[in-house]
Amino acid sequence: MNNKEFRKHAHQLVDWMADYFEEVEDYPVKPNVQPGDILQKLPDEAPQKSESFEQQFKDFEDIIMPGITHWQSPNFMGYFPANTSYPSILAEMLTATLGAQCMSWLTSPAATELEEKVMEWLRKAIGLPEPFTGVIQSTASTSTLCALLMAREQITDFKVNEKGYPNDGTFTIYCSSETHSSIEKDVKIAGFGRQNLRKVSVDDKYAMDPSALEEAIRADLEKGFKPAAVVATIGTTGSTAIDPLKAIGEICSKYEIFLHVDAAFAGTALLLPERRWMNEGIEHADSFVFNPHKWMFTNFDCSAFYVKDEALLVRTFEIMPEYLKTPEDERVKNYRDWGIPLGRRFRALKLWFVMRSFGIEGLQQKIRQHITFAQYLKQEMEQHDDFELMAPVPLNTICFRFHPDYIDDEKKLNELNEKLLEQIQQSGQLFLTHTKLDGKYTIRIVLGNTNLEKHHVNEAWKLIQTLAQSLIE
Repeated sequence: MNNKEFRKHAHQLVDWMADYFEEVEDYPVKPNVQPGDILQKLPDEAPQKSESFEQQFKDFEDIIMPGITHWQSPNFMGYFPANTSYPSILAEMLTATLGAQCMSWLTSPAATELEEKVMEWLRKAIGLPEPFTGVIQSTASTSTLCALLMAREQITDFKVNEKGYPNDGTFTIYCSSETHSSIEKDVKIAGFGRQNLRKVSVDDKYAMDPSALEEAIRADLEKGFKPAAVVATIGTTGSTAIDPLKAIGEICSKYEIFLHVDAAFAGTALLLPERRWMNEGIEHADSFVFNPHKWMFTNFDCSAFYVKDEALLVRTFEIMPEYLKTPEDERVKNYRDWGIPLGRRFRALKLWFVMRSFGIEGLQQKIRQHITFAQYLKQEMEQHDDFELMAPVPLNTICFRFHPDYIDDEKKLNELNEKLLEQIQQSGQLFLTHTKLDGKYTIRIVLGNTNLEKHHVNEAWKLIQTLAQSLIE
């Protein structure tokens, strides 16, 4: 492909992209395919000779598109959103064109300095205290792993990095029973061992119980364990429960334990001053993460990771072979030393475009609107005799189940709601997901899509009621 052909096809793709956003609601949210359907349409060998772009794009439309789940549809209300927006996509196009490798200041000075500035903008926008400094990671899973590795090196005075794990004690990590599964995965990767992860009980709002946390810490200390870190969650994956950060932080300070705050989804709500109560006690935290690629209209991947002790972070990860040394090292930030990978994408550009295009006020307006929609739907469900709310609704996630008054058997209710979710998915009109709260099958609806309007909420609610009713007629 030469430059002339590239220009032609690039224009075609931009037209297709714009059409896609106009038509995305016309697609079934969940594709009607079975495992292997796409695979069997793809050739077993790569082509030996060049194929035309026209043929490649035709195969994209004929083979790939029928197997895509449309996350950008306003009718995608499952999991947590992975939102995009026009300015973010435009920035990604520039990022892909530049192809910059942003591992150090020298390899892309503008990328490094833009990331430094944008992370400072974001810190101020969400009300994070000044001692924190930020870096963009790929995901919250990666950010939390970085935090646990920092905790590991802090408690061992960097000896694990040098000599491996000592034999003189076992380190323990604490999180709530509702914390995201990535915490357990990170505990394994960091070498703490899954059996040394303590899942602390929660209260009736599914938030961590601070007294149970302190009790677990004391019990471990008495047995000779060494508490290394606590992970508090602002917005659990199941129900967006808010752990009481201040009480947890005071306990961590009392026992000198590293505190990491996982606000992967809900952290975006800290853009709203009226939601800053969620972060009360953040001064006790050592690290904090939230994902603009979830609810802040920025393409995946973009995880905002903040630390209080920059030197601890850098010392945990830095390595300096001769070929990476540059004359500017003492005067700049080299973000290759702020996380796990050496290579880094120019992620700051899309965050910069998004923050400038929406403005803080525009972002706040979107987030408030989503929360308002959720409170509206919550009231609708509360007023319906056959639906039951399963958890509080502090933000924009509603946990509910279909519960006709004549069914009391929990097993039957679980089966009924599993069938309801299956019907919703098969309809192609709406995409929801589930969790289990206290062992009860719970359907989740998350109202956070970039282009969500109230009529989408009403249509989703109408479909849920219609399909639920059809199951008992």
